[in-house]
Amino acid sequence: MLSFTERHRNPRINRRQAIGLASTSMLGAAWPAIAKLQAAEGTRRYAGFGRAKSVLTIFAHGGQSQIDMWDPKPEAPDHVRSLFQPIQTSLAGVHFTEDMAGLASIADKLTIVRSMAHADLDHGSAAYLSFTGRYHTRLSSNPPPSPTDLPAIGSILKYLPVDGQFPYSSVYVNGPALVPLEPGPGQFGGLLGRSHDPLFVENPGVDEIAIPGLSHKTVLAEEQMRARLRLRERLNLRSNVLGESQKAKEAQRLYVEALEMLSSPEVISAFDLGQESSKTRADYGDYRSGQSCLLGRRLVEAGVPYVNVIFNHTNRGQDNAPEEIEEYGWDTHNDIFNALHEFLVPRFDKTITTLINDMDDRGLLDSTLVIIMSEFGRAPLIAREPNFPGNNAGRKHWASAYSIALAGAGVKRGAVLGATDRLGGEVVTDRYAPWDLTATVFNALGIPVDTHYTDPVDRPLPVTTGKPIEALYRS
Repeated sequence: MLSFTERHRNPRINRRQAIGLASTSMLGAAWPAIAKLQAAEGTRRYAGFGRAKSVLTIFAHGGQSQIDMWDPKPEAPDHVRSLFQPIQTSLAGVHFTEDMAGLASIADKLTIVRSMAHADLDHGSAAYLSFTGRYHTRLSSNPPPSPTDLPAIGSILKYLPVDGQFPYSSVYVNGPALVPLEPGPGQFGGLLGRSHDPLFVENPGVDEIAIPGLSHKTVLAEEQMRARLRLRERLNLRSNVLGESQKAKEAQRLYVEALEMLSSPEVISAFDLGQESSKTRADYGDYRSGQSCLLGRRLVEAGVPYVNVIFNHTNRGQDNAPEEIEEYGWDTHNDIFNALHEFLVPRFDKTITTLINDMDDRGLLDSTLVIIMSEFGRAPLIAREPNFPGNNAGRKHWASAYSIALAGAGVKRGAVLGATDRLGGEVVTDRYAPWDLTATVFNALGIPVDTHYTDPVDRPLPVTTGKPIEALYRS
């Protein structure tokens, strides 16, 4: 099994050696400034604490329709009811819609939460809420990423001393999520600095090794590392640009990570989809999101603590490329039924069913929390929106009720939490919010939810303001 843990590192150079080598350069002077950042560990622990070695999030970008997928309402009036027929799942009395036959067959491995809700109604800021567990200061908007943003979950994990973070504690696959053409906020280091950005792998399906330019031939020995560092030191002395600046500190951390990656054949192997059989690759799906989920499984298997797979990299690329299936996103303002049936749900169903079964067969579900989610849902009203392309009706954004699914790391198998009203538009029992999901992630990884981290100007900030969803674990 692939691993990033200490015992599997390349004996030629490890993290301590990489830091030691880097300290011989001008950039090495910046390392203590980075290393001094400390986290104040909390004490509050909830059900499921420490059950996960890794968290794998599948983010269905654009807003999945709960009514047309996870929470059908066959008795609702015509202007609300899905055109898709409900089908029985492996859980008595629980139904999905007809294009989700695969997921329906493994519902007994999942917990479905039908009662997520919040108050943000636009993709950029709602995704920010999903990725950070906090509302953006510009509610219901599409702001660009900013250095003053709160850090993503993965960035906080990169900051905290999380076990197994060699060399990256956080990888975003098929990302960053685009809104609709530019990266949205909440996916980066924010106020922690760019050195705390997750590692982004944009399109793992293009080459066998998912990171361009990285191959088994690029592994470097220690003497090669020293030579490169000596050259870098000379260049820095000549330019005298970086000095003790924040950019120097960030560059130092990134440089050490690059050294670790180049020195580890195990790390490179984790990104090598060519090691998978052709059948496995086909089972996951010969498309970007399918291969992204396969890479997500490989990274979890290798020990990466936090992996976020963006399922459909753009929220609504079909507006500009209606013939390109890869460009379709879940933001179905118009033509919702055609988009879901022809382009979105069958791929999603095939890939996620394969992922859950594969992880279960490999024993990975025992130690991995899998979260399948969107930034919000869709409205309990079928109507055409004249300001968007498309000739047929769709559904608007809706955050008052939407569904997510979870599996693994002690989460109950075969359960449904919460419920919505007869239209699927309002939560009637057990309301949960993104900050509760964020708290669940930290708690599952063994990080008390009252833990604080310190930003570059020494302000203490809590990792979350939510409470873990204990009902996921308790009967």
